[in-house]
Amino acid sequence: MTGTPDRDRPWLFRTYAGHSTAEKSNALYRANLAKGQTGLSVAFDLPTQTGYDSDHELARGEVGKVGVPICHLGDMRSLFRDIPLEQMNTSMTINATAPWLLALYIAVAEEQGARIDRLQGTVQNDLVKEYLSRGTYICPPKPSLAMITDVAAYTAEHLPKWNPMNVCSYHLQEAGATPEQELAFALATAIAVLDDLRAKVPADRFPAMVGRISFFVNAGIRFVTEMCKMRAFTELWDEICRERYGIEDERFRRFRYGVQVNSLGLTEQQPENNVYRILIEMLAVTLSKKARARAVQLPAWNEALGLPRPWDQQWSLRMQQILAYETDLLEYEDLFDGNPVVAAKVEELKQGARDELALIDSMGGAIAAIDYMKARLVESNAERIMRIERGETVVVGVNRWTEGEPSPLVAGDGAILTVDPAVESEQIERLRAWRASRDETAVKAALAELRSAAQEGRNIMPASIACAKAGVTTGEWAGVMRAVHGEYRGPTGVSASPSNRTEGLDDIREAVDAVSARLGRRLKFVVGKPGLDGHSNGAEQIAARARDCGMDITYQGIRQTPAQIVATAASEGAHVVGLSILSGSHLPLVAEVMERMRAAGLEHVPVVVGGIIPEEDKARLLQMGVARVYTPKDFALNRIMKDVVELASPRAVAAE
Repeated sequence: MTGTPDRDRPWLFRTYAGHSTAEKSNALYRANLAKGQTGLSVAFDLPTQTGYDSDHELARGEVGKVGVPICHLGDMRSLFRDIPLEQMNTSMTINATAPWLLALYIAVAEEQGARIDRLQGTVQNDLVKEYLSRGTYICPPKPSLAMITDVAAYTAEHLPKWNPMNVCSYHLQEAGATPEQELAFALATAIAVLDDLRAKVPADRFPAMVGRISFFVNAGIRFVTEMCKMRAFTELWDEICRERYGIEDERFRRFRYGVQVNSLGLTEQQPENNVYRILIEMLAVTLSKKARARAVQLPAWNEALGLPRPWDQQWSLRMQQILAYETDLLEYEDLFDGNPVVAAKVEELKQGARDELALIDSMGGAIAAIDYMKARLVESNAERIMRIERGETVVVGVNRWTEGEPSPLVAGDGAILTVDPAVESEQIERLRAWRASRDETAVKAALAELRSAAQEGRNIMPASIACAKAGVTTGEWAGVMRAVHGEYRGPTGVSASPSNRTEGLDDIREAVDAVSARLGRRLKFVVGKPGLDGHSNGAEQIAARARDCGMDITYQGIRQTPAQIVATAASEGAHVVGLSILSGSHLPLVAEVMERMRAAGLEHVPVVVGGIIPEEDKARLLQMGVARVYTPKDFALNRIMKDVVELASPRAVAAE
């Protein structure tokens, strides 16, 4: 194989970004574009993702934390001020409220004078994975599927260059999916969407719509396996398009994907090592030309510590630019064609995925198999964690070579970006001013039309765009969806029955039995997730391990208010309460839980907290009365289980 002067074009360079306010996020986007970024990837805050306005009770402490708050058309204008949307390729990581955010984007583009048929970008719009791994769903699966395909059908007619759905396997791997599960669950989701979409677009437009479906994948540290996974994805997708949907045109069978490399493996311990991890993981989705990503966004080295600064994001961007422009990678055809090792691994992954797909199909498809897939992810993640605990999976700086020099990169107070608490109150003031200034008659009429469209099964996109222009808010739009379709609580994946895992648990089980005997009943551990954070992997694993250790577990899933958690602790007679918060909203949410615990006469019940918690916040939580604080470095779950038993022991002594 020889080099050629005809270089392949680089992928889109993106940075997943957005925080605090629309104005500050706009400044960040313009700065990143000036540094050589070639596309935008918008992170929305949790209230926006879950359909709440910034002044809703559940939004408390969450505004602007993990993304930008967008409550109405004014916020969207500010977000894209001085950014010509007709010339931009914008990815929006939005799912349950995807029709609404796309409606706002279209409204702003029209205000800019853009031709709507020239808009390019993506809405993630994958609700199935929200039930399995991310948790920002609103409505039940069937009406959610209808909203996904409403967006797709609308773009087929009006936004032909837009990707109406980004099948997201990224969070599946973050939740513990094996490569075979990631392949199968993502492809099953795409099949469910295309099967539903067939009835909503003319037959002659359907092949082009198959060609507009894109994927958003994860690339982990086992980069040879991950590279083979991407080749397997391309071949399986081609197979499905030909055999299931009869797509003859190769252009419409092309596997189109973007990637963010793995954040699950980023470590709080020796965080500088994450730079190497990110680079190696990027190779998995760039080395093989036939399976090369068309858009890459990289996490920052310090994401396990908190919100990255602009400099940290710039460092990740430079990594992409060096690979694309300084190396000779893009001058060659595929480097792995004809490699027998790669071919064998690809076939192995494809067969494993086919077997899993056949099982899902026998259950009625992805929508019907949500409970099954969720349980499989929790089980796979538990096995992954136990391999790390036992040292079978080596994680440098975590379970081997843990001693080292202090990192100068994390020295000082500015090592991560923090969101000013005043952001929330200022956003609420702007929201109230917006409501006061709009035409209420126009708002009511627009919402009434949206309700009728949803009730009658008409495409909700035209009514959503009308709502955007009338000044409707995110909470009002989602409120109509909730009223028409109802809300949904997804499966936790944690069954009541203990698993067969016993290794290393016997001594903890004996301790649990001893304390339970002294308490007069089984040690009760209530695990709760206050706020809107849908990253439930940690809570699920804590609940599953505690169950396997013999504790009586209550875990009711995501998105609970502090009042609900305290009420559960009281009614269930909790001996220990555990709170899991990964959105950065731990201080206000834990403070409210502790206040309510005291008011309910439960101040004697120990509370433990886990999340991405800076050291200074850890001290503040302990001052509030929290008994233990755990961060990502506390990967040994058995150690946490022993702490729970220890915390329950004084209650046992009192019971005697």
